[in-house]
Amino acid sequence: MAENPKILIIGTADTKGDELLYLKSRVEKAGGEGLVMDVGVLGDPPFTPDYTKHDVAEAAGTTNADIIALGGEHKAMVSQAKGARALTAKMHEQGAIDAMLAIGGSMATDLALDVADALPLGAPKIIVSTIASSAMIPPERLPADVLMLLWPGGLYGLNSVSRSVLSQGAGAVVGAVAGRDQSSEVRPLIGMTSLGSSTLKYMVHLKPEIEARGFELAVFHTTGLGGRAMESLARKGAFAAVMDFSLVEVSDHLFESPISAGADRLEGAGSAGVPQIVAPGGVTLVDLATWKDVPEQFADREFHIHNRFIACAKFNVEERVAAAKVIAKKVMMAKGPTAFIMPLRGIDEWDKEGGPFRSEDGLAAFAATIRDRVKAPATLIEIDAHINDKAFAETALAILDGWIEDGTIPRP
Repeated sequence: MAENPKILIIGTADTKGDELLYLKSRVEKAGGEGLVMDVGVLGDPPFTPDYTKHDVAEAAGTTNADIIALGGEHKAMVSQAKGARALTAKMHEQGAIDAMLAIGGSMATDLALDVADALPLGAPKIIVSTIASSAMIPPERLPADVLMLLWPGGLYGLNSVSRSVLSQGAGAVVGAVAGRDQSSEVRPLIGMTSLGSSTLKYMVHLKPEIEARGFELAVFHTTGLGGRAMESLARKGAFAAVMDFSLVEVSDHLFESPISAGADRLEGAGSAGVPQIVAPGGVTLVDLATWKDVPEQFADREFHIHNRFIACAKFNVEERVAAAKVIAKKVMMAKGPTAFIMPLRGIDEWDKEGGPFRSEDGLAAFAATIRDRVKAPATLIEIDAHINDKAFAETALAILDGWIEDGTIPRP
């Protein structure tokens, strides 16, 4: 950890001046150096920020007067977000800051998410927000490693409730800098998606084999934010390759499940040209919230109560075909090498012969749709095996080895 880590504190200094100064004092009490960036537009702050609203506007290629002239708070804050993002990224690249800590309501949170997205994985990014964990924040907006703290009592002015959270945020960001893993060992990273090993087991076979080839493996849990994190990292070029074997978030989004990784799930690696191997793990069901009423569309289905958060309803044949069409369309959008493995004996543990979500007709219809729509330049490999069979893992490794051999993926 650098001595006195430099923490960029972001907020609207005209309306949150006391809060920003309090945060600065708490950061410095924790051993850091607080640098305040004012992202306000109209008012003047009661102190001189380290980075003024004029600095932010300049970084966006405009002026504060021109931003005001846009004539609306939404347009103004979008422009400020552009400037704050550019300025923050530049400061981090130059080593002028180690982390960011932002505060605000919905407007400042909107801006702060853009700024956080500009920082690389591992640079601590904490947002203390009155809308943290709110359903109004779409998954597409969340950087892979952002930390959000709910800010109760923080809408206007300091009080014992809001100070308790602000002080935690200040301590957390300084501690996050101190606790960063500075390991010098860097291996090429492969991103993989999965559900728990009771449902999808291929990672158990694949992890040691992938590591033996000199790669590091990161497995993302496809319950919404896991897939979102992988998409975010894939777009930024974090992976040597992606093994996207659990696509339940794609079908969840299609059928308006609350467990969504966003509309662009299964597009990040492809749009970035990252080599990807795809398989349809988990696309036998839709995830619903256990604590909400069952949508009428799924009221007559077989259900599995996974826990107090998630309940799973079995797809019918038509829904499996609809999911296959969306998956195939996304696969065919890829700009980089893409292989699709279709296991013909089932695509999750519940889809085994005799399993509760088994549907011979549904699996056959899904496979036929994929067969009809996944064409060159993508490669379709159909295997007479279940996704949890060793044969599936061996097929994936054979593709990976071929790409290493022909230089598609650099040899570690």
